[in-house]
Amino acid sequence: MKLHISTLITTILLCLSFVSIVQSTQPPFSCDSSNPQTKSLKFCQTGLPISVRVLDLVSRLTLDEKISQLVNSAPAVPRLGIPAYEWWSESLHGVGSAGKGIFFNGSIAGATSFPQVILTAATFDENLWYRIGQVIGLEARGVYNAGQAIGMTFWAPNINIFRDPRWGRGQETPGEDPIMTGKYAIRYVRGVQGDSFNGGQLKKGHLQASACCKHFTAYDLDQWKNLDRFSFNAIVTPQDMADTFQPPFQDCIQKAQASGIMCSYNSVNGIPSCANYNLLTKTARQQWGFHGYITSDCDAVQVMHDNHRYGNTPEDSTAFALKAGMDIDCGDYLKKYTKSAVMKKKVSQVHIDRALHNLFSIRMRLGLFNGDPKKQLYGNISPSLVCAPQHQELALEAARNGIVLLKNTGKLLPLSKAKTNSLAVIGHNANNAYILRGNYDGPPCKYIEILKALVGYAKSVQYQQGCNAANCTSADINQAVNIARNADYVVLVMGLDQTQEREQFDRDDLVLPGQQENLINSVAKAAKKPVILVILSGGPVDISFAKYNPKIGSILWAGYPGEAGGIALAEIIFGEHNPGGKLPVTWYPQAFVKIPMTDMRMRPDPKTGYPGRTYRFYKGPKVYEFGYGLSYTTYSYGFHSATPNTIQLNQLSSVKTVENSDSIRYTSVDELGSDNCEKAKFSAHVSVENSGEMDGKHPVLLFVKQDKARNGSPIKQLVGFQSVSLKAGENSQLVFEISPCEHLSSANEDGLMMIEEGSRYLVIGDAEHPINIMM
Repeated sequence: MKLHISTLITTILLCLSFVSIVQSTQPPFSCDSSNPQTKSLKFCQTGLPISVRVLDLVSRLTLDEKISQLVNSAPAVPRLGIPAYEWWSESLHGVGSAGKGIFFNGSIAGATSFPQVILTAATFDENLWYRIGQVIGLEARGVYNAGQAIGMTFWAPNINIFRDPRWGRGQETPGEDPIMTGKYAIRYVRGVQGDSFNGGQLKKGHLQASACCKHFTAYDLDQWKNLDRFSFNAIVTPQDMADTFQPPFQDCIQKAQASGIMCSYNSVNGIPSCANYNLLTKTARQQWGFHGYITSDCDAVQVMHDNHRYGNTPEDSTAFALKAGMDIDCGDYLKKYTKSAVMKKKVSQVHIDRALHNLFSIRMRLGLFNGDPKKQLYGNISPSLVCAPQHQELALEAARNGIVLLKNTGKLLPLSKAKTNSLAVIGHNANNAYILRGNYDGPPCKYIEILKALVGYAKSVQYQQGCNAANCTSADINQAVNIARNADYVVLVMGLDQTQEREQFDRDDLVLPGQQENLINSVAKAAKKPVILVILSGGPVDISFAKYNPKIGSILWAGYPGEAGGIALAEIIFGEHNPGGKLPVTWYPQAFVKIPMTDMRMRPDPKTGYPGRTYRFYKGPKVYEFGYGLSYTTYSYGFHSATPNTIQLNQLSSVKTVENSDSIRYTSVDELGSDNCEKAKFSAHVSVENSGEMDGKHPVLLFVKQDKARNGSPIKQLVGFQSVSLKAGENSQLVFEISPCEHLSSANEDGLMMIEEGSRYLVIGDAEHPINIMM
């Protein structure tokens, strides 16, 4: 009895003085050094390796306590001084409110809201992506230090390939190119987690915040016709898996060192992603060396059982997920069925302990078991940094540099502030600040409607909503026409919103909804001068009618530009900023909707007329190409003589070549080996000149293309990009590092990366440089 009382007293002391409960001023933590009880707990000894500390912690948990920690809302374990923890927080383009771990109900009421990812991607600026990640990580830690967070694990970025233009969540991604998407993941993750731009600088593995790359893998369908993401089985060839769907995740794990990944709802070739041992364990952990935690998408384990019918009982599905390598269930399915799965010997505690090791390792890397966080590595990050002026300026920079100028006939833009007496602003998206945020957003520091941002640039500004909403089931065309007739210039702010494209909602059409096209054409016809059309959307829109209408002089695509998007648009329209964004996705014509979203093939099939997907493989008409974007100035490009014309792989030792059916020799990247791949790298030297009359910043995109794409190789492939600022008349010299193993290879039908001998061309703008690979 004495022993029982002693234990009870110890537990009470731990609960009172060792656990810090979430308050408005104190973040939750464990292992308070002021409590002598912590000295007896090995998992609180910060001088020991995390693996040793976690082993000690897990060994102290009962089976019920272990199971309680396998869900996103992990409860406290008071007897060990372990506070509750929420794994689900969001930070897609700013610290968000969609998850459960962040609260904007205290001294911090909002965070910096950057443009939706698809627009930030249009900058093709790795430095910008990294700085955005840094700000998000700093603000996340600032929110935590203010006591308004019970989690520091953020389920972003979304690095699925934007394969089909109808996908409602394509707006969340960096676009359709796997190399670009991988680079986005690297810079964003390093920034959020507190690493350096080039990586490798995490102090003893400590994390400022934890990033999680999602959704692993081949996830790009939400709700299309009668099919949803919960039951979709993505049939993916090894070839497409190798060179399209998997490379961004490999970069996220190997180069970015992300501390989390999320398995997706869908099945891949018949196996739900969260039950796929080959995917989660063999590929991610063993082949790529992943050392973080793996979470399910929310309720994906239940979906595995209820929708995919994978497992006869809930215990079967629970066991499949844990044995595949999944660590945490967003939901309560594992909480309900793991114990009975253990009792029925469908899963062992070994798998549970492995999951807990991964989970508590992350919490320790975040410093949450190191005592008072204010005295730790990131304790000096002040809550006052949230919404700091320099962060808001970065949001404005991202919007400015992402917005894409698609058309500018007769140099209609920029407008002259001095000569614009009257301006008509028309459109349902013009006077709506919320539309600027996109999805997975949080309350912004501040934001301003596009209409209000334009006021002040003209002596008189008149507004008319035009459409009743984005679906434009009704439109006041007559009144819009009347104000357009009397204005010097007209700006139409049209496009989509989250009622048209979002999570769990894919589009059926690529054209503007309802009467939008009719409204635009009517206003353009009535206006004194050609009008300016602004499109807000995440996905591509077939605006061929506007592209070819001479009364529509300029078109700007602004994505969902975040808290500063209204200001950025006004500055661009009136020439205070020179647009330089480039489209990160192909804009397809409406006829593309005849292609089923469920067809996952990237390569075209001439026998059936299937045109393929994305700029790398698509053989069909386009509204606008990937990488397209104009400027108020002009740029010219050239390759220096220092760029080699011949790459002699045959001079590398141990290169084994074989011939294909076309008598073309090729070698496997695996056969070549990492050392030879490193030796084979070469530099492309490029000159860029601003030959116009206005200073500008724009991305320089380097592609490689073949005259004849064989064996399913891409028509062309982005191999590098750099953002450069040039004054009028100024030129710059850029150097791109090219790796034949990464940039000049393509996957064969078995999913093996191969390099073929023969000629290719490096391409920037209108400049081409031939290179020949010899074997």
